Amino acid sequence: MIRPRLAAVLETALYAADLPRAQRFYEEVLGLAPMFADERLAAYAVGASVLLLFQQGTTEQPVRLPGGCIPPHGAQGCQHLALAITAAELEAWVAHLAAAEIAIEERTQWPRGAISLYFRDPDGHLLELVTPGLWPNY
Repeated sequence: MIRPRLAAVLETALYAADLPRAQRFYEEVLGLAPMFADERLAAYAVGASVLLLFQQGTTEQPVRLPGGCIPPHGAQGCQHLALAITAAELEAWVAHLAAAEIAIEERTQWPRGAISLYFRDPDGHLLELVTPGLWPNY
């Protein structure tokens, strides 16, 4: 049997202790525009994928919809999310994060030429801005 292929990662989820605070960070610091938001979640387009921010504790029960059900899910502790940036915008991001008083935890140079900037969101999730050259497909 031939295995069907996967096209892309469509959604990534992070869980926030204070969803409005997380929304402010992702909208004001990272410049994301919400596609959808309510008291349970906020959804943001990031390229061809979607970043979902959930209020902690709101995904532990099934969500019943007219067309079916979303099973329970969640995560605990610090999570990691890498966001692609262009090499030309790397120093602009360094300056932008400094202006927003966001500390860069690490700046890493990778063997294939990529550079990663690591910093934290208000919930302690490790965010990474990375230039091309990290992986064979990026």
